[in-house]
Amino acid sequence: MKAGINYFFTIIKPRTRLIIAPGVVMLLITGCSFMEASSNTTTVAQQTQTPSAPAVNVKQSTVVEGLEHPWGVAWLPDGSMLISERPGRLRIVRQGVLDPTPISGVPKVFAVGQGGLLDVSVHPRFAENRLVYLTYAHGSDSANRTRVARATFDGKALKDLQVIFEVSQSKSGGQHFGSRILWLPDGTMLVAFGDGGNPPVRLEDDLIRKQAQNLRSRLGKIVRLNDDGIVPQNNPFVKNAKADPAVWSYGHRNIQGIAFDATKNRVWATEHGARGGDELNLIEAGKNYGWPVVTHSQEYAGGEISSERSRPGMVDPKLVWANTSAPSGLAFYSSDRIPTWKGDLFSGGLVSQDVSRIDLDANGNVLGQQSIKIGQRVRDVRQGLDGLLYILTDEQNGQMIRLEPAN
Repeated sequence: MKAGINYFFTIIKPRTRLIIAPGVVMLLITGCSFMEASSNTTTVAQQTQTPSAPAVNVKQSTVVEGLEHPWGVAWLPDGSMLISERPGRLRIVRQGVLDPTPISGVPKVFAVGQGGLLDVSVHPRFAENRLVYLTYAHGSDSANRTRVARATFDGKALKDLQVIFEVSQSKSGGQHFGSRILWLPDGTMLVAFGDGGNPPVRLEDDLIRKQAQNLRSRLGKIVRLNDDGIVPQNNPFVKNAKADPAVWSYGHRNIQGIAFDATKNRVWATEHGARGGDELNLIEAGKNYGWPVVTHSQEYAGGEISSERSRPGMVDPKLVWANTSAPSGLAFYSSDRIPTWKGDLFSGGLVSQDVSRIDLDANGNVLGQQSIKIGQRVRDVRQGLDGLLYILTDEQNGQMIRLEPAN
């Protein structure tokens, strides 16, 4: 093993938090890096640690290429894959071959900056109802918002498309739309929305990012919906007259990764910080995740966004990346194909250009982290029907890459 780039990290109890920043030696193991802190440390670790679980020598295989800034992927029951491209196209891959003709019936999108066609998801009962769901940016540079639409898919085209939900306030610019879709076991769906943008973007005579703390707003929130976009009556704020009843959790900046752990009935999400301060959060209904009142992020122009890192009544992140990772795409690994990975999270990194394997204990605390270098911006990470991991690279000539053991 060789010494790699220097990093340090700390774990803080009782809510475990991992902070990564310049300072301590990182191990390189068969081309991957793995970092760990001992379970009882409460200070900065100043020496190399032993990995909490064996690293896996990973082989990367290109499954598909020629995708223009792909954003999300969803599997159909027959093994075909739907892939969204941010400029506004929906593609299908059948038996490993990308159909050159995009699927028709996709709504017009606002493809500026971070906007465009975003996530794609299929209904849990797709074999019965043929329903496909999309999130996308809609509008103009001066007035836009994230929408959720659904349509039936006949194999070639989307039919009867309906907008079933949208952010309630329009905003300007091309920043912070979110957005991911996650289906829960009860058939409801979670949808993540960004906070609207960085300073100087404003709304209602204040910085738009403050809407993340406004329960009447859908900006900077995860919402929970029925499959038709109607709000479930057991949502946490349904009886709060001062809140939007769709809100499930709040105080988020810009979530682009969300995953479900069926073994523990847990929802995980990753969200972008500004300069540093990217987070991994364990999401619970009705909870406040702090942004922008509590954050490890710094302003892009320099200086603190907030002097507070924690506050009573707000949930601390499980993991904080002090150096920007720009996490996008998140998968909880549940397959037996790679037993060492079972129960771990895998987070894509746009800036870090890697996939971060996050090792968890039974209580959801972070034990260690392994960086699987990709060398391209990673937009999405999903577990495929075959039990292997698939990633999308956010490039002009974007790829779908399969990760599997080299042995």
